[in-house]
Amino acid sequence: MAKLNPTQNDIIDAAKKIGCPVNNEQAKSLAIYLDQLMKWNKKMNLVGPTNWRTVFNTLVVDSLYLADFLTGLKLTDTPLSLDLGAGAGLPGIPLRAIWQTGDYWLVEVREKRALFMSSILGKIDLPGTNVFRGKAEDALTRLAESGNHATADLILSRAFMPWRKLLDFTYPMLRENGTLVILANTPPPDQSELPSTWQLADIASYPVGKTERFFWSIRRAGA
Repeated sequence: MAKLNPTQNDIIDAAKKIGCPVNNEQAKSLAIYLDQLMKWNKKMNLVGPTNWRTVFNTLVVDSLYLADFLTGLKLTDTPLSLDLGAGAGLPGIPLRAIWQTGDYWLVEVREKRALFMSSILGKIDLPGTNVFRGKAEDALTRLAESGNHATADLILSRAFMPWRKLLDFTYPMLRENGTLVILANTPPPDQSELPSTWQLADIASYPVGKTERFFWSIRRAGA
């Protein structure tokens, strides 16, 4: 049985095994996150797996590969990013332990999950990382009222809604040439299946156990 509380060295070893090495500071943040996730999970059922190693190998792994993927995208120097349906902070919180570019908002309507993420951010220093508790469609309006951008540079989604609906939903939320990244278990559609207002861009796949997962990068064109 996996230990309940992962150490910094445990995380370094686990990351090496999947080919995504992390440094000491990153490992420390990931260890704190997983420790807290396992403790809260007992009461709130935040994630299905009940030990940190399974969570790491099946869920956190997405964040580690995603950090490399985002580093390779053509983004502004300080992008405003929205993580829709952030849930228990996956992929966002482990991602921000590694990729800390710009301002990143974890958007979650469910109060207990938003509370969990806020608690984590009180324990880990993740620059530019924030929680918005409310409906995704209200996030940018609220941010604009507090002096932030009126549109996002980057939106991330894993299972927030089916991709066809997601394109319509996120189009007005992204600036022109902004990027939507979808985490999926299947390859992306062909460009011919997309509306003319969207352009399929970077694509990546990576192994998770015996399965393959994908990142789709889709850019918003003008109207």
